[in-house]
Parts: sequence; structure tokens; C-alpha cells
Amino acid sequence: MSSPASDPAPPVRPASPTDRTRLWAALSALLFAPAAVAAGLLTLTSERAGRCMTYGEQCVRGLPGWLFEWSIGVGAVAFLVAVAAPAVRARQAGLVVQILTEGTALLVPLSHA
Repeated sequence: MSSPASDPAPPVRPASPTDRTRLWAALSALLFAPAAVAAGLLTLTSERAGRCMTYGEQCVRGLPGWLFEWSIGVGAVAFLVAVAAPAVRARQAGLVVQILTEGTALLVPLSHA
């Protein structure tokens, strides 16, 4: 009878040929910069932002800037997990966190519109 401490850990399953977590993580990271530029342009073309920049009227406080910075940082770490983790579940969790934090970061400039 073997004790639970002496049982070897189950082997890590290799990625299946259909696991495209790394591809989606890289694609999501590459498309984030154009999405952030588009969100910024959409914000600048809004009537409220135009009046705020031109006349100093209707200026509203959006989401704080630190939220954007923290989202970018957490998203970068999640990207590294999604690309480099040996286990499929860890990569999938990293991808989910990456996409959620990128979405949060995109909400910050849009909240100023």
C-alpha cells in the first residue's frame, strides 16, 4: 500500500493539436493596440469630448487612468501565462484573464466619451 505522499504526480498532458490558446493569446495581444487607438479616436470624435477640448464644457470624469495601466500590466502577465504555461488549463485561464483585462483597458478611454 502506498501513501499519498509517495504517489507520483499525474503527468502534464501535452497540448492537443487543436489547442490554439497560444495563437489566440498572440492575436489578442496584437489586436489590442489598434483597438486602443480606435477607442481613443471614437472618444475624441464624440460631441462631449469635442466640447470639453474646445470650450472646456461638459467635461466628465471617466474611469481613472490607473485602471488602464493596471489592466495593461495584468493583461501582459496573463499573456505570458497563456503563452508559456505547460498545462492547457493554465493557458486557457491566462487567455480568459488576458481578454477580460484588455476589455477593461478599452473601457477606460470610452468612458470619457
